[in-house]
Amino acid sequence: MPNNPERPRRVNIASEGPLLVEGPVEVVDDEGVVHVSRRFQVAICTCRRSRALPWCDTSHRRRGKPADAVNTATADRSDNEEDTP
Repeated sequence: MPNNPERPRRVNIASEGPLLVEGPVEVVDDEGVVHVSRRFQVAICTCRRSRALPWCDTSHRRRGKPADAVNTATADRSDNEEDTP
């Protein structure tokens, strides 16, 4: 689908994930290399963990929970437990 004023290109921002862009697309990286995809939708990596940059390979899913979230979850669980004899 060509990009035109009647139907602009749609970009969806995924929370803690890639940018989802209606294709086909050309992405120019920071070294000036042009990457082309003819797919109907592409996922562009924003976390820089992908081994297939600029395309997302879901590497962001392998990231562990931040330490604060783990500590908060542990504290919440401890507060809700009753003392047992």
